[in-house]
Amino acid sequence: MAVNADAPVNYDHLSQGYNAYRRPDARIAAMIREALGEVRTVLNIGAGTGAYEPLDIDVVAVDASHGMLSRRINRDHVVQARAEWLPFADNTFDAALGVLTLHHWSDWQAGLREAQRVARRKVVLLTWSAASPRFWLTDYIPEVGTIDQHLFPEPGEIQSVLGAIDVREVRIPHDCTDGFQCAYWARPERYLEPGVRAAISTFARIPEPTAGLQRLADDITSGAWRQRYGHLLTETTQDFGYRLVTAEISHAPT
Repeated sequence: MAVNADAPVNYDHLSQGYNAYRRPDARIAAMIREALGEVRTVLNIGAGTGAYEPLDIDVVAVDASHGMLSRRINRDHVVQARAEWLPFADNTFDAALGVLTLHHWSDWQAGLREAQRVARRKVVLLTWSAASPRFWLTDYIPEVGTIDQHLFPEPGEIQSVLGAIDVREVRIPHDCTDGFQCAYWARPERYLEPGVRAAISTFARIPEPTAGLQRLADDITSGAWRQRYGHLLTETTQDFGYRLVTAEISHAPT
């Protein structure tokens, strides 16, 4: 299967299923809120439809996609702009937040420098690391893992831009409500749903993986999937590489 990890994604199209499938998970939201700490203003970069924005903090949302922004419930304080060129002065916000967005930026290093520039106190990122347990879906659709390894920077690379960082493991609940790529690790049948795949950006970068999906469907029906991966179901959470990265800004850029 021909795969181009750099192929553009139509985010206006991708946004159509976000409100139905990408509902923030309260447990992950609590981790993000804790990482933000005692801040009053936040810039949510790559904000999309607004998942994980704290309700008790003043938030300005930035996204390059008009479609994403138009589907937000809260459309106050919204700016259409790219992470790499933020239209704000230095030190405008207490914190900058980015939730599963680095892999969508054309230049993640430039975006992180911008986040650091506009934030006075900290940068908080929910991201993914390839140095993690292998996700079983890649046994059926290998391209899923290949693309992510190419797009996501490792924590060490993030540190090279932001300086010292704190990295926390984010374990994914078996009943996660946010339909990102690994969310359905305990519900394999969900990946057979076109709507689920349409709300996951990685699938937008590859041709429809018909053969892999058919093998998955066959294995679910025959019981082969449970025979191979049923051991995962003995736990209520799993680590598939999602990481919460926090960088404290000790001195703002001048």
